[in-house]
Amino acid sequence: MTTEGTHVGGRYRLDQPIGRGRAGIVWLANDTRLHRTVAAKRLYVEPGLDPARAEQARAVALQEGRDAIRVVHPNAISVLDALRDGDDVWLVMEYVPSRNMADFLAEHGQLTPEQAAYLGIQLGSALAAAHAVGVPHRVLEPGNVLLADDGGVKITDIGISGGPPDPAYRAPEVTRGEPATAASDAFSLGATLFAAVEGAPPFGSDGTGDQAAPRRAGSLTGALLKLLRTDPGKRPTMADTVTALGAITQGRQQAFVPPTAPAMPTARAMTAAGPAQRPQFASPGPQQPQPWPIQQQPQHHQVRPSTPPPAPARTGPNVRALAITGAAVLAAILFGVLVVELLFV
Repeated sequence: MTTEGTHVGGRYRLDQPIGRGRAGIVWLANDTRLHRTVAAKRLYVEPGLDPARAEQARAVALQEGRDAIRVVHPNAISVLDALRDGDDVWLVMEYVPSRNMADFLAEHGQLTPEQAAYLGIQLGSALAAAHAVGVPHRVLEPGNVLLADDGGVKITDIGISGGPPDPAYRAPEVTRGEPATAASDAFSLGATLFAAVEGAPPFGSDGTGDQAAPRRAGSLTGALLKLLRTDPGKRPTMADTVTALGAITQGRQQAFVPPTAPAMPTARAMTAAGPAQRPQFASPGPQQPQPWPIQQQPQHHQVRPSTPPPAPARTGPNVRALAITGAAVLAAILFGVLVVELLFV
């Protein structure tokens, strides 16, 4: 049994469990060689297998972990190491303080269509990077979407097949036993976004019910229905999906308040509130997810004077006086010339 203080591979010291993913318990760990904090997870191997099949399952898990190392994207949890330790296979990843999307939605409720579209851009971009190196996610679901405390979005478990997946987000062809592909990831992305904005997965909790009609998706509806097509060949590519979702957001960032951060009031609300009404940045209870604040232009308030301002003092020369002086000088010159001509001609 794994306990705190255990060293995995003679290098990674397990400090404390911090969560449970689809593939197993996640530990906060210390890389004693590089002196950094990491997350470590023992990959799932189905219990009760005969020795030969169990060894084959470990080999598959180890290869999946090594494949996941090749996926590099800002919105994907970086896999740093995959190793065997006795009969166990371990995945070592970057540590990101966060909570998963399933817990976030359970506490805060549904997202707006714009928020869900922005989320889809982040997830779709990471999945496209994985597909570019030949690694499908296999089952994307709210439980392996991480909302970081700094407001970022990360996908975990990319390429890892171990552990029972949530059937509500599994593509129909994968349910039938076909291998996961980029097209099945597209379906899972659509189901995840559908649940985020509608409050429930599109085909029920077991993924076998009739498709629910979108009621809150608004401008996101068309993109969702394309991703949820039964025929995988008719689903859009991840790159096309990211483009479509970008058109919905029109370039405006619509992320989330970090899960551990208090709700931030707008500058306008702060100005309108009196001193006793201004919030003290406390979070008394669950907050509805709000768009991540977009940089606001400073408000310019025009002050109207009670009396007309005095006319500005004239500091430059008097143009009229200069003109008169110039004319007098010119007349003197002409008179002088006339006198000379009368005297000497």
